[in-house]
Amino acid sequence: MAPKPNILVLLTDQQSHHLMSCAGTPWLKTPHLDRLAAGGTRFTRAYCSNPVCVPSRFSMFTGRMPSAIGLRGNDSSGLHAFSPAHEHASLGHLLRATGYATWYGGKTHWPIGLTPERLGFTGFCTDERERLAVEAADHIHRQSGQPWAMVVSLINPHDICYQAIRAFPDDSAFNQQLLRTGAIELGCLDEALLPPLGVDYDTFLRDHLPPLPANHEVQTDEPALIREVLAQRPFKLAARQEWVERDWRLHRWAYARLMERVDRQIGVVLDALEASGQAKDTLVLMTSDHGDHDGSHRLEHKTFFYEEAARVPWLMRLPGRIPAGRVEDGCLVATGLDLMATCCDYAGASLPGHCRGVSQRGVAENRSEASQRSQVFGENLVSCMLVEQRWKYVRYDGGAHAEQLYDLYTDPGESRNHAHDAANVGVLARLSQVLDDEITAHATHDLGPPVTASSGK
Repeated sequence: MAPKPNILVLLTDQQSHHLMSCAGTPWLKTPHLDRLAAGGTRFTRAYCSNPVCVPSRFSMFTGRMPSAIGLRGNDSSGLHAFSPAHEHASLGHLLRATGYATWYGGKTHWPIGLTPERLGFTGFCTDERERLAVEAADHIHRQSGQPWAMVVSLINPHDICYQAIRAFPDDSAFNQQLLRTGAIELGCLDEALLPPLGVDYDTFLRDHLPPLPANHEVQTDEPALIREVLAQRPFKLAARQEWVERDWRLHRWAYARLMERVDRQIGVVLDALEASGQAKDTLVLMTSDHGDHDGSHRLEHKTFFYEEAARVPWLMRLPGRIPAGRVEDGCLVATGLDLMATCCDYAGASLPGHCRGVSQRGVAENRSEASQRSQVFGENLVSCMLVEQRWKYVRYDGGAHAEQLYDLYTDPGESRNHAHDAANVGVLARLSQVLDDEITAHATHDLGPPVTASSGK
């Protein structure tokens, strides 16, 4: 039997699947994530449980869909109770039970007062930036003997959120509080908006900004509830309506620079792992809580199930056991459930019955008999999603164009709804039934009465 590896989970915030140079994006350089991918396997079809922070992060560390506690968005009020027994079936406790020392540093952003300690970790740093990387490196150097598991949860490229919030300030207490207390975030954003050293601003605007995405325009037959959700946060609607091409391209520029910043922080942690001599014995698993729309469909921020927000990176490296330099395009990953399943598999821990995750160990190690998902289920504030290799089906709670079918092979930018194409009648009926089955299966693990998506404003 192979020995238990150390486990290092690197978690970024708001990083879309394409935001790495190893993913083929030419307007940024992420050398440290690139070397992680070069040393292991990069999965290209990983999806989060819910494309906003709180529910996605809850799911990753508890192995439950967020709706299990009535959570459909970032609002954590009125949720179902989460008992000590539920806490002890979370990731940190499961790893500790098999002999791991467990550490957590950086951003948490969990609901119902959850902390690293409640979820089975020892917290070692509350910073989410450069200091976290340095302290994580120091912790890695000081580990010896006992196998260890460490989460390094970094904040960026999340600072991109502040661009539209600052551009269109409103009177809401929430946004005003963000701007009053966001000096660090705004400072990092301002740095990310600077032109390259030695380049004048006019040349910068003309020659250096990334292009608009091919799917920049609003989707044909867009669900009506998208606009309704945007209107709840007026700055989002204002950006969609008022930003011109230069604004969107500046957003994409800053998003890339913030990604390069967090990549440097990841490099500090990976350097420490190698310098300590533990890289060969450590599973490194890197992912993000959700993505950013990044100008697609004239959207910034997150929330909706378009690929840019729902699809995230997933990298795995374990020298000698995971082949180096492999790209896995055929395997679907449900990050919120599969993180627990994969870590438990490597640690020799039993997967709790509430977690419907699939370990990605077999696929990462390129085993012919490895189990693979046929679909990923997701939920958000106003809809649920089912994604397969070719098709993505999204059902909104109501409004015009509530049923959405995207053909990711022929229309990867999700530029129109294919639900009403005559050739897709059977596909639509099948996916609708599979989505119903997924909802029913997950509901058996709910910790309280079910809630509708629209009740989670």
